[in-house]
Amino acid sequence: MTLDSPAVKPVGDGGDPVGATTSPAGARPSLRRRRPSPWRRRLSRWDTRLSPYLYISPFFVLFLLVGMFPLGYTAWVSVHQWGLLSGQGDFIGLDNYARVIEDRYFWNALRNTVSIFVLSSVPQVVIALVLAALLDTQLRGRTLWRMSVLIPFVVAPAAVALIFGNVFGDRYGLVNEGLQAIGLDPIRWHVDTLASHVAIASMVNWRWTGYNALIFLAAMQAVPRELYESACLDGAGRVRQFLSITLPMIRPTLLFVIITSTIGGLQIFAEPRLFDTQGLGGSDRQYQTLTMYLWELGWRVRDLGMASAVAWLLFLIIIVFALVNLVVSRRVGALGGRR
Repeated sequence: MTLDSPAVKPVGDGGDPVGATTSPAGARPSLRRRRPSPWRRRLSRWDTRLSPYLYISPFFVLFLLVGMFPLGYTAWVSVHQWGLLSGQGDFIGLDNYARVIEDRYFWNALRNTVSIFVLSSVPQVVIALVLAALLDTQLRGRTLWRMSVLIPFVVAPAAVALIFGNVFGDRYGLVNEGLQAIGLDPIRWHVDTLASHVAIASMVNWRWTGYNALIFLAAMQAVPRELYESACLDGAGRVRQFLSITLPMIRPTLLFVIITSTIGGLQIFAEPRLFDTQGLGGSDRQYQTLTMYLWELGWRVRDLGMASAVAWLLFLIIIVFALVNLVVSRRVGALGGRR
C-alpha cells in the first residue's frame, strides 16, 4: 500500500500518524487498552487470596455456633455448682470432676462402654472389609447387593431396638427359642452382663457394618487394577492380593473408619437406652454406658455440673482412644509395607 492510497495519510496538520487507518464513517477509532490501576491490581490479589476462605467460612461459623460454643460452655458449667432448676451457683473448680471419679457408677459405666465398644467396633471393621472385598468382585447384580447392605443404616434406631429386643428376649426371644430347640439353656440377655453387651453390640454391628463396607468399597475401586493383574501373573492368590495390595492402598480410608468407629462406639447411647425399658442400663446398671450415666446425672439427678464434667471426661477418653488407634494402625501399616 502506497502513500497515495486513500486509506493511508501522511503526518499532517491533523496530527494523524503515518500508517493510521481511517475508520469508517460513524465508527470510533480503536483505543489502546488501559492498564489497571494499582488499586485494582491490589483488589484482584486480595480476591485471589481471600475468596477460598470466604467460600468455606459458613462451615466454620456454624461449627463455632453449634460445636465450639457448646464445648466451651460445658467446660464453664463443669467448674461451677450448677443445678437444672437452681441454675448457676458458686465456682467450685475441679470438685465436680473429683466427685465423678469417686463415683463407682462412673467406673462401671466406663467398663461397660469399653466392653460394648470392643465387641462392636472390632468385628464391625473386619466384617465391613470382607463385605467390601466381596462386593468389589465380578458379582451378578452388583448394584443390588451394594444397595442392600445400606438398608440397615436407614432403619430408625428405635425400630432396630424393637427388632433386636424380640430377637434377644429373655423368655420368648428368637435366639433363646433356637437354643432350647437344640437342648441348650436360655440366656438371660437383659440380666447377664456379657450377654447384654453382646446383644447391644449385635445391634450396632447390624446397623453400621454395611455403611462402613460401602466406604471401603469406594476406596477399593480407586486401586489401580494393573496391580492385581501383575500380582495374578506372579502367582498371588486372592488372599495375598488383599493383604499385600488392597490393605496398604486403602490405609487412609481404614484409619478414617477406625477413628470414626471409635468415636461412635464410645458415644453409644440409643441402642442401650432402648434395650432397657427403664432407661438405666439394666436393673443393676450392667450395660449402662457413659452417655447414659451422663443423661442420668443431668436429667434425673439434675446436677448439670457433674454431667458436664462427665462430658469432658468422655471427650478426653475419646481423644486418647483415637490417638492409640492411630498409632497402632500406622505401626501395623508400616510393618505391612516392609513385608
